[in-house]
Amino acid sequence: MKSAPTEYLRPAAAEDVPALLALRTEAEEWLRTKGTDQWSDPETGEKAITKWRASIDEGRAWVVVGEHDQVLATVSRGPVDRDFWRDADRPESALYLYKLIVAREASGQHLGTRVIDWMCRLAALEGRTWVRIDTWRTNTQLHAYYERLRFRHVRTEEPAHRRSGWLAQRPVDELVMPNDPLLISSHEGARFEVPAQRR
Repeated sequence: MKSAPTEYLRPAAAEDVPALLALRTEAEEWLRTKGTDQWSDPETGEKAITKWRASIDEGRAWVVVGEHDQVLATVSRGPVDRDFWRDADRPESALYLYKLIVAREASGQHLGTRVIDWMCRLAALEGRTWVRIDTWRTNTQLHAYYERLRFRHVRTEEPAHRRSGWLAQRPVDELVMPNDPLLISSHEGARFEVPAQRR
């Protein structure tokens, strides 16, 4: 019999920053082994950390925590990035997903898939149509990963001051693992599920 999942989502807190930095460093090292130049710019890390702290302060960053209270993954939501998305894209129709990172120790457990499903459920509850991402333009392996998770490439933007710009979106009602939702921890420690909106 399959055991019940023990990992759950909760809002990221200031005390999670060291664990988030460790996740980021691990991801940078892993990306190098994959032959991609993503996050290779030394300035990128400091900028990302500053944005992360702001996301935590604003309640937009989340962590997935394992049974031993270790941080296994993180994700943030944020405002529309006007370097990439236009008025014609109806920016208000989407939730924008950023900084999805999964620890290597949790690789193969479908945490990334389940986090994206959770973001889709959240977007649906807010009355949105899409979950949108932008990724590093040259990371074709990452593009393929998101396409396997039902994201559809919209277009690629190439502003001179950015290295991201591969844009994709997924309808909020296309859950990949609908029967394996991540639970959310409330401030009181109770765990509950964000239901999918009925259409």
